[in-house]
Amino acid sequence: MRQKPALRRHRRTKIVATLGPASSTPEVIEALFQAGADVFRLNFSHGTHEDHLARLNTIRGIEKRAGRPIGVLVDVQGPKLRVGTFGGGRVQLQTGQSFRLDLSPVPGDRTRVSLPHPEIIGSAGIGSTLLIDDGKVRLRVTRARADHLETEVVVGGAVSDRKGVNVPDVTLPIPALTEKDKRDLAFALDNGVEYVGLSFVQKPEDVAEARKIIGDRAWIMSKLEKPGALDALDEIVALSDCVMVARGDLGVELPPEAVPLAQKRIVKACRRAGKPVVVATQMLESMISAPTPTRAEASDVATAVFDGADAVMLSAESAAGSFPREAVAMMDRIVSRVEADPTWREIVEATRNPPEHSTADAITAAARQVASTIRAEAIATFTMSGSTALRMARERPDAPILGLTPRMTTARRLAVTWGVHPVVTADVHSMTETVSKSLRIASQEGFLKQGDEIVVIAGVPFGESGTTNALRVAVMP
Repeated sequence: MRQKPALRRHRRTKIVATLGPASSTPEVIEALFQAGADVFRLNFSHGTHEDHLARLNTIRGIEKRAGRPIGVLVDVQGPKLRVGTFGGGRVQLQTGQSFRLDLSPVPGDRTRVSLPHPEIIGSAGIGSTLLIDDGKVRLRVTRARADHLETEVVVGGAVSDRKGVNVPDVTLPIPALTEKDKRDLAFALDNGVEYVGLSFVQKPEDVAEARKIIGDRAWIMSKLEKPGALDALDEIVALSDCVMVARGDLGVELPPEAVPLAQKRIVKACRRAGKPVVVATQMLESMISAPTPTRAEASDVATAVFDGADAVMLSAESAAGSFPREAVAMMDRIVSRVEADPTWREIVEATRNPPEHSTADAITAAARQVASTIRAEAIATFTMSGSTALRMARERPDAPILGLTPRMTTARRLAVTWGVHPVVTADVHSMTETVSKSLRIASQEGFLKQGDEIVVIAGVPFGESGTTNALRVAVMP
């Protein structure tokens, strides 16, 4: 039995905070949690396994003291495509000039450089675009051969050693998980993380391949950062447990005016499927070096909330910035203010998806309607795998959702889900026990007082996943 109530957030949209050099001490991680972080992201593109394990252990200690399940997202690096080196360390490319990309390891000059990725050379064709250094330099392929590409410099600029390469209009025959990723993944799974951020997802097969390794040991959070992934969006969402709108690389490979439309499309697809979706990258970018965001950044966060994202994420702002706690607190303030506005609720009501043709969807849709009609203070869902709470969150009810589960793993996974307040509790064996426990926990967690009503949904027979088929209304005595 729980000894004290968990810390309660008074908002539906969750906050993901990335940990890094500016937020690696127990004191700062605790401050980020208190300021509003629901999920912590460990970026395996940087740091050692020992660094990440120390942060994970700190998070678990905070979780135990606070009595609130905390999700941990491990973001594996994925393939990194880079040019080779130059004889002088860098060159200046002029718009209109020719430039060769080849497989030779010889240091480059202003006429050529090594591109040690035969997959790109073998896949690109005449007219293909290559972007170097996050799109600062743009090349167009004019001639493709087995061992090199001849290109024209469309947008010139400086290129230095090992700058990144993006190929936005080509699906590359490269697996989403590198050998480094597989080592990082084994380490993360052995230490019990909740979500794996899968980078470089181009097609549904990338998610299916990762599932063979991960199984059900963690939720797969597919990072949509390649334009090609949008061509198979619904299939990728269906195979994923949750999704991230990774606007960093997506913003490099898509024109700027296309990124907001892609974001809305991805969020809509995830909401339709009932899969949690995180909007990420550059949300409060100026807070890396300033204590307050720009008005445009505040509007960006608000737009994600209005779109119905399950969570919004901080990257460098909390990992490497000068004001990590202030960034989390600011995001908490923006989200809370938006959700307090009547327009937000109107948009939520107008964009709700119709229930699917299943008993579980019928019950959750009815629970939302009943809770709205009687103005219930909460909806309690008993769930083993998390599926009942996810289906309830898909309905976007006005009442907060209590995600009651006997599994700590499930409770931690639900930390990223819209509107869900996860609580670990002993299993139940009857509907009478379910209702009684729901009332007790809802009161203990600060949702109910005497005379308040609660809607309870569960599955019979108890202890089986995916059997949501029962609904009750109860009054706090």
